[in-house]
Amino acid sequence: MTAERPDSSEGNRVVPFRPGHPRAGNDNRPAGPSPPSPPDIGDLTRFERSGDGQDDYRHRMIVNGLVFILCVFLVLAGIWLATKMAQMRKDQDCVLSGRRGCTPVEVPVRSRW
Repeated sequence: MTAERPDSSEGNRVVPFRPGHPRAGNDNRPAGPSPPSPPDIGDLTRFERSGDGQDDYRHRMIVNGLVFILCVFLVLAGIWLATKMAQMRKDQDCVLSGRRGCTPVEVPVRSRW
C-alpha cells in the first residue's frame, strides 16, 4: 500500500468541515440586549513623558538596588519564618505526645578553676 500524492495538475483540494458549535457566544445565554461597552478612556497624552527630559540613570539604578535588597530580605525572612514554624510544630508534637525533654535547654558550663 503506497501513499499517492495528488497530481499537481488538479491543484490542491481542501475539504470544508461544518463547525460543530456556534462560532461565538454561549447557547445557554438568554437573548437580550448586548452588554454595555466600556467607557472611552480618553486621550493618554497626559501619561507620556516629554522627549527633552533626561533619564536619571543613577537614581534608577540606586532604586533598583534597594528594591533587590528588599526582595532578598523578604525571601530570607520567609525562609526563617517557615523554619521557625516547623521547629515549633515539632516541639509541640513532642510535648503533646507526653515526652519530656523535648526542647533542649542550653546551660553554660562553669569551669571550677
